[in-house]
Amino acid sequence: MTDTSQRSAATGHPVAADHLSGRRRRSKLARNTLIALAMLAPALITLITMRVMPLVSAIGLSFQHVSLATGETTFDGLANYAYLFTDANFYSVLVVTLVFNLVLNPVVVVLSTALALLLVQNIPFVGLWRSMIFVPAAVPGAVVALIWSTALQPDGLVNGILKAVGLPAQPFLTSANQAAFSIGIMVTWGALGYWMIFIIAGLKDIPGSLYEAAALDGAGWWRRLFSITLPLLKRPMAFVLIACTVGSFLLFAPVQILTKGGPNGSTNLIMYDIYNRAYLLGDLGVGQAEVVVLMAILSVIVMIQFRMLREDRS
Repeated sequence: MTDTSQRSAATGHPVAADHLSGRRRRSKLARNTLIALAMLAPALITLITMRVMPLVSAIGLSFQHVSLATGETTFDGLANYAYLFTDANFYSVLVVTLVFNLVLNPVVVVLSTALALLLVQNIPFVGLWRSMIFVPAAVPGAVVALIWSTALQPDGLVNGILKAVGLPAQPFLTSANQAAFSIGIMVTWGALGYWMIFIIAGLKDIPGSLYEAAALDGAGWWRRLFSITLPLLKRPMAFVLIACTVGSFLLFAPVQILTKGGPNGSTNLIMYDIYNRAYLLGDLGVGQAEVVVLMAILSVIVMIQFRMLREDRS
């Protein structure tokens, strides 16, 4: 007899028991995996249907030419990309989009942080103020655009207020110098409440003992803000900045409803330019090539986001 056989005979077959226990563990793991997949299936199917498949389709169409006369598609290689990157209008669109993001997103982060800092204080009716600021975030973007289009009319509410305080009326959406600024105002109005919630959550995670120790050391409010609050808000603020940037790159409804990319291309953001090329001009291949370029830009932004968060954890 081998040692294993003697041990099995002496101790009640421990090898067989271990084998049975291993089978049970594997069976339980397989069952839990199936349950998890079943619960995730609706989200995975939605993700694949609404995100992955359109992206794959866009990549495929970006290498094809669609005939407006017959609807026939033919392989066109890199011709759509070559046309796109030699089009001066495309570079103008990129500049407008980048400048819009560089100005808008830091403003949104700063204002949402300021509101969060204010609304975590013990002020009367703080819950009511939070709700009122968050309400615009629950309104669809098209409705927000219609509200502000009425307010920014030559005889609208905003010009009425300006006249009441002795200031001249402004053209707003009909001015190449003011149209992008006006759209930025309505986007900020709609986004502040949403991003404020993330900053408030970050503030709630900061241990109160740090503020108590700083107060015992004689640190004032401003010293605590710059030495404790803002450093510990780095991750929430980085997330808000990057996510807000992605949302701004995908901004479409206000431009389509209010300005159609004008005046003089001053609000021709990349999402509207894609819509214009693909569906108004009928150049579907070039429009899909621009979608791929947009996805590449957003991928870089997401990579920067994860890098910032990883460095913060380290």
